[in-house]
Amino acid sequence: MKLAGTIDRPLTHDPKKQVPMTSTTEPAGSAIPDFTTTGAIDSRQNRTREMQLIPEALARAHMHERLREAEAERPAARLAAARRARRRAERASMRARRALAMAVMH
Repeated sequence: MKLAGTIDRPLTHDPKKQVPMTSTTEPAGSAIPDFTTTGAIDSRQNRTREMQLIPEALARAHMHERLREAEAERPAARLAAARRARRRAERASMRARRALAMAVMH
């Protein structure tokens, strides 16, 4: 038993192999001429390619945005690291002074 595809579950996803839509509610000749030519199949095929490339373009834009954010955060991260290093050096300096003072006192 061979079942025809539906709109939600077509037999094939290739637009060139799909059966053209036939409407019984519209009178003959009422369709717009562009949709009755073979150009409609070509435009559907191109649209499909464009639609397939959209996630790739979105991912690329997302990656560029993340890189830009990372570049913007780098100076802040360097500043924070420099402040930590300065505090560490100040603590080491204070320990050295205390040790020297203790050595001189005894």
